[in-house]
Amino acid sequence: MNNPPQLRVAVDIGGTFTDMAAFDEATGQLLFGKALSTHGQLVNGIQATLDSADIDLKDGNLFLHGSTIAINTLLERNGANTALLITEGFRDIYEIGRVNRPDAYNLFFNKHQPLVKRSLRFEVSERLRADGSTHKPLDEAAVRELAKELRGKGIEAVAVLLLHSYRNPAHEQRVKQILQEELPGAFICASHELSQEYREFERVSTAVANAYVGPRVSAYLGELEQHLSTQGFKGDFYVVQSTGGLFPSAHARRDCVRMLESGPAAGVIGAQAICAQLGMGDAIAFDMGGTTAKAGVISEGRPLTTGSALIGGYERALPIQIPMMDIHEVGTGGGSIARIETGHALRVGPQSAGSIPGPVAYGRGGTEPTVTDANLLLGRLDADHFLGGELKLDLAGCQRQRAGGILRIAVTQMSHAVKAVTTERGLDAGSFTMVVYGGAGPLHASAIARELGIRKVLIPYAPGYFSAYGMLFSDRRYDYVRSVFRKLDEVSFDEIEALYKSMEDEGRAALTQSGTKPEDVVIERAADMRYVGQEHAVTVDLPGAFFVDKDRSAIKRQFDDLHKVRYGTSAPKEPADLVSLRVTVLGTMKKPPKHSVDSGVATPEAASLRGVKPVYFRQGGWADTPVYKRDLLRAGNQITGPALIEEHASTTVVQPGDDLRVDELGNLQITIGSDRS
Repeated sequence: MNNPPQLRVAVDIGGTFTDMAAFDEATGQLLFGKALSTHGQLVNGIQATLDSADIDLKDGNLFLHGSTIAINTLLERNGANTALLITEGFRDIYEIGRVNRPDAYNLFFNKHQPLVKRSLRFEVSERLRADGSTHKPLDEAAVRELAKELRGKGIEAVAVLLLHSYRNPAHEQRVKQILQEELPGAFICASHELSQEYREFERVSTAVANAYVGPRVSAYLGELEQHLSTQGFKGDFYVVQSTGGLFPSAHARRDCVRMLESGPAAGVIGAQAICAQLGMGDAIAFDMGGTTAKAGVISEGRPLTTGSALIGGYERALPIQIPMMDIHEVGTGGGSIARIETGHALRVGPQSAGSIPGPVAYGRGGTEPTVTDANLLLGRLDADHFLGGELKLDLAGCQRQRAGGILRIAVTQMSHAVKAVTTERGLDAGSFTMVVYGGAGPLHASAIARELGIRKVLIPYAPGYFSAYGMLFSDRRYDYVRSVFRKLDEVSFDEIEALYKSMEDEGRAALTQSGTKPEDVVIERAADMRYVGQEHAVTVDLPGAFFVDKDRSAIKRQFDDLHKVRYGTSAPKEPADLVSLRVTVLGTMKKPPKHSVDSGVATPEAASLRGVKPVYFRQGGWADTPVYKRDLLRAGNQITGPALIEEHASTTVVQPGDDLRVDELGNLQITIGSDRS
């Protein structure tokens, strides 16, 4: 009798490379693959990673996927021809927004640019009151006529935002039904399907973004499903959400914006797994790839999340109101291009050479210097051993001029990502261990840590594949939220319990459809809270015991403590509001085993030393630097910088003054020296 397939395959598409990690649930074996991203035909890059590891999809039972296609479609503004239907009298709220001006003295400030031009925003005759009751009935005949007009304009996608639909979705549901009847080939998105919170601008922005990227993302996922089928894959296809959780590809094709930060979120999940294995509660997860650098935080063993985010930079960004990992991103990666701009200033990024043509060093037609080129020139990358020698680097094609300056600027820019998720959240970055991954991350880890006063850095196993590896630790996940607006002192616990239970039941039902056993379901509760009179709220995790005991004071203390951490002040004597209730329903899955390495002594074995080469450091200039093979290092080995640790898809720079120790799981734990080299 043949055993059923037990291979879990995870693939992450980045701006430069596509990474694959696979886990055999029967044997515990891990496999990895990497290939240049093929942006014209993403499926080809995916198959190349599978081929590089000799993986046959007939052996797969789960295929997990993260991709930048959704967020790139938003940032590059190359989505569908989209229309917006909105409650009569509110046509312009999408453009007016919140009238934010984050920097009053910035003369170059620009407002956000809507994804839908005004001529394609249409008013719908209807109106609900704030409690969800009907003030003005929906004019269905007018909606049907409007749908016919949209058909004549060649509209590919339609977003629907009707006021107070988070209280009562009936009007939105009927409008969507009419649009589907009249526009059978169009992508239709109603705001209540994505967000059941108040704030009409944020909800309309989320619905429009989903409609705008929907046709392209849905078509891509459909193409990938077809490819998997032709390769003999008969298992389940899940997509990674921006929370790091998994949901079925059919859901991802409808709720496309939920996968905006899928790859970065998976990396944070992987960092959380490392923390759990080492008993480490707090860490900064830092990911530097070929195009961008991203940072997130694990606090008390849990990743920090947010209920909304600004996509595209604060000044001109559009908000997305869905749960996601609290990640900050900067446009600095290995492929970031260095240019001399006005005033003879050296600028690095956000433009990237990507995978085509790539950095000059790749020898594929790139002509502009990048961070990767600078690392090659300064001896930190080896021309003959990049990607284990599979991709020979063109040292002669790079120019030595300004290489050190390129790295200094890149390090400063990347440190801003870490500050955004620590210092700006009231957290002391120096008290955290920084878990660094991505193909380019270990090259710069020590320099970034020095910039921020961080004393401990950890380079995990297989950092060049880490986001894909992190997906193997993800669980099935559904998030729900309901706005309630109740004073904590007056709210009925029976009412709260009923709202929480309705969301939890919805999540359990969704997980049951995915084959999750009841004993594998985990439920987490939270609430958005604020002091009475405040406008903005913070999300507070709430243990179930608080509700069993109906303990208002415990809920209030939890809020006060978090407010103190976030803003440096709290008001225990002031009353608080419950703004929204949140539920996360997890379907836990089997995790890969701990990776471990053989034990050794303090001095690495002679075979692990590949050689000595000159490497440039900021202070001290060029220094003869030993180069070690990571796969031959053993637990207990200790190395004092300067040194390079090479592996197939990454290189770790140990700067002068740093001390490295290999732990029992094979992680490189680096204590950062005091000098700023």
